[in-house]
Amino acid sequence: MFIQIHTDNQIDSDNDRDTRVEEQVRQRLARFEDRITDIEIHVSDVNGPRGGAADLRATLEARINGVQPVAVSDHGSTVDRAILGAAKKAARALDHQLGKLSDRKGH
Repeated sequence: MFIQIHTDNQIDSDNDRDTRVEEQVRQRLARFEDRITDIEIHVSDVNGPRGGAADLRATLEARINGVQPVAVSDHGSTVDRAILGAAKKAARALDHQLGKLSDRKGH
């Protein structure tokens, strides 16, 4: 499973954080690892250059073999919280999507 993290120009780049968060996303979605080809994560600052309290949005798209991609988003006060919240939502969405597939196939 290939994971790519993109941030907008309002968020400082941090390789250590990206590596740590990538590992946590892998752990959360490990049970789908044989089905997911890649994951793309976009993190943006909702407030932008206006400043104020940190309000970050993470959008996570998981591409799955033989199925439409699953896209979810979540908000958080830090990059970590936003991404991990999106990963939790992605796990629920994947359970739902793949569960419907197995029901249709009679498994």
